[in-house]
Amino acid sequence: MSPAAVRPAVRYGDQPAADPSTLAQALETAHRGQRLSPDQALALWQGADLLALGHLAHAARLRHNPDPVVTYVVDRNINTTNACVSGCRFCAFFRPPGHPEARDLPLDELLAKVQETLDLGGTQILIQGGLHPAIGIRATCETYRIIKQHFPGLHIHGLSPPEVVHMAALDGMSLGQALDELMAAGLDSIPGGGAEILVDRVRALIAPGKCGTEPWLQVMALAHARGLMTTATMMFGSLETPAERIAHLERLRRLQDESLIRGRGHFTAFIPWSFQPAHTALDHLTTATGVEYLRVLALSRLYLDNFTHLQASWVTQGAKIAQLALAFGADDLGSTMIEENVVAAAGVSFRLPRAELVRLAEAMGYQARQRDMFYRLL
Repeated sequence: MSPAAVRPAVRYGDQPAADPSTLAQALETAHRGQRLSPDQALALWQGADLLALGHLAHAARLRHNPDPVVTYVVDRNINTTNACVSGCRFCAFFRPPGHPEARDLPLDELLAKVQETLDLGGTQILIQGGLHPAIGIRATCETYRIIKQHFPGLHIHGLSPPEVVHMAALDGMSLGQALDELMAAGLDSIPGGGAEILVDRVRALIAPGKCGTEPWLQVMALAHARGLMTTATMMFGSLETPAERIAHLERLRRLQDESLIRGRGHFTAFIPWSFQPAHTALDHLTTATGVEYLRVLALSRLYLDNFTHLQASWVTQGAKIAQLALAFGADDLGSTMIEENVVAAAGVSFRLPRAELVRLAEAMGYQARQRDMFYRLL
């Protein structure tokens, strides 16, 4: 494999200067609140002043969410297994099947975690595993049915498109049939995990065992057509280029356009987060800075003009950058994350309880409000 094929992400500042005329057009387009083209977005990334970009993104945030409210959700991330055949080079959490540290979460432990979440005021769980060699759709549906029997009011925000693709193949199902079975068993919405960068060149390098771009998008399109709400993510800062980040945003924006026309399910929010290289096969890479995170967040707010909400990623950035994110396009602080394992496995262990999330929002002049997955205030 050639060195160019595995080049690290281009850090801000180590890139060509923006074309002045394209940058001027992009700034005017963003100021008017009009739709950016990919070329204009790239020019903003390359040449826009950070504070100017933040100002434009905040104005876009106010167009979508004019009330002085910042939302958050109380839930926990539950990983049903760490055994995974994907072999993602960016993941410090997984263990290959048969590894002495590979473990499936016993059902009684899973139910205890759910009960604790509800006792702490939670309304949902984000439940995921990996690409387990033996756990398919049917086994997952049985787990969901048991959860719903014990906790009928709980919202299950579950799986990810790569998990659905993998599990459906294990059980010989189509993706549509797999989603129908999961919904009947209690799946309420789908998180946007496994997206990384929706460009197959990058996916082949960092996640060779995971589904490609089109299957990821197909799962979300089928979910939306069935009325399911989902979220979307982007993990940036590994081996992608700035243009590939924008290609990722373009694919999400295009699918959101299609889903909104159908008038059923759609993406409720977008969550960009920076790759954490420690303890991974890509630990030679440099972690993206807080400034780079804020640039990505602001650009995402401007480009994804058909997304209502943008979440700040305090789990990778910590409290101060998360607070600044509220001035760079974010209107939501995401989850209290009573439990989180995947990012923590890379050595990042920020923890923000509900009271701290409220304090961060109020210090920026906002009212902090708990919400559910559908952004209904509680």
